[in-house]
Amino acid sequence: MIKNLLLILALTCSFSLFGQSIDTIAMRSAIERQLATYPESTLQDIYKSFYQEHFGPGHIISDTASARRYLMRELSEMSKTASPYFEPTGSQGDYIRVYLSAVADSLITAEQLLDAFARSANSWQEPTVSWMEKWETIISIIQANKIELEGFETDLPLLTEAARNNQAVHHSRRYNEAYRPHYRIVERGIFEIAILNLL
Repeated sequence: MIKNLLLILALTCSFSLFGQSIDTIAMRSAIERQLATYPESTLQDIYKSFYQEHFGPGHIISDTASARRYLMRELSEMSKTASPYFEPTGSQGDYIRVYLSAVADSLITAEQLLDAFARSANSWQEPTVSWMEKWETIISIIQANKIELEGFETDLPLLTEAARNNQAVHHSRRYNEAYRPHYRIVERGIFEIAILNLL
């Protein structure tokens, strides 16, 4: 009993790893917000949101020409969605998901989004805390707060292995089928200067 109380206490306040604070209260709020906004989310989708905040878009852009071709193809194949124009990733909002609906609705151009996306990839700096340490914290929060996720027991070992290798993942099939997400990741400072005032 005392052990459980100490675990919960540790998980409901910020703590420090190698000099960088992990705000567990903000993490829990971000998980709860994701499940309230996207109830079909699985552990894989939570992983993806926090992974995007940790690594930014650098894991998905190899060169600007191919990124532009892929963006234009995705825009041409995209069906009308009720997605927001933007939302933060993870718990700190260091990176923003900018939805292609903003381009489809002519609020920003594909070139403006691509430029912000590419500059965001080039601006990434490695966090002090490792991705594996953040992932273990996320799992501890979910377990301590008894947050229920479909397929949690099956997904956990697979995603923990992915975290050990700093591996990116796609959205889950449940999430893709329910929400049809189309977005690009933009660093918050670049987003605020180049895009926010246009939305």
